[in-house]
Amino acid sequence: APGCLCADSSQEVVIELTPRSMEQNRMGINNNNREKQPYLQQQNVCQMITNMDMFLLAKLPPGVDKAEWLASNTVAFFKHINLFSSALSEFCTPGTCPTACGPGNTVYVWIDDHGRKLKCSAPLYFDYAMSYIHDLLTDEDVFPTKAGAAFPTGFVFLVQKVFLLLFRTLAHIYWSHYSETLALGLHPHLNTLFTHFTLFCQQHALLDPEDTEPLQDLIAALERQEMTLRGNTDLKI
Repeated sequence: APGCLCADSSQEVVIELTPRSMEQNRMGINNNNREKQPYLQQQNVCQMITNMDMFLLAKLPPGVDKAEWLASNTVAFFKHINLFSSALSEFCTPGTCPTACGPGNTVYVWIDDHGRKLKCSAPLYFDYAMSYIHDLLTDEDVFPTKAGAAFPTGFVFLVQKVFLLLFRTLAHIYWSHYSETLALGLHPHLNTLFTHFTLFCQQHALLDPEDTEPLQDLIAALERQEMTLRGNTDLKI
């Protein structure tokens, strides 16, 4: 099955890849550490579109089958993230994003059906990813829609793979297209979506720490923001 690989660009494509420089040049900044990235600035971190309790929203409701809960949320997250990514598609081209990169020196490499690693542009990588997820979600043998139909053995593993690809999509947006997200006023939507997404992953053990490490600083900042909201406001549930 096609897949994905995370590599450090210090080990390969060193000359070709300078994602941080590309982002800094586009935004007119000269930062040498990730702590100063615009998406980590408090005036941006605090922007959300709802004060709903995200911890409760991610939790398995009483009486609901876990596989059904995972399936319905996987479909929902795919639709939301695919839609958000589409809103920025004109800014993500082979010219602006020659590699699929995330924070730091993270490079995402696609693995085809034959196990070959494909170094491709970000739009091509994420087109592969979204097509793979769409095919999986519309496969009745994997995501059955008939009432009472059984989920396959290895279903959770496939869900984990979907969430890894979706995480990488969001990581690329934060790293390479946050300036456009800000300009369009979509950063509150992105923060809300990412907070719900990461809390859901934590609740159901869908991603390993090494998978989320490139954005761990943002995850921690958004969780602190969520905890502040829970402590200081009347939350809508």
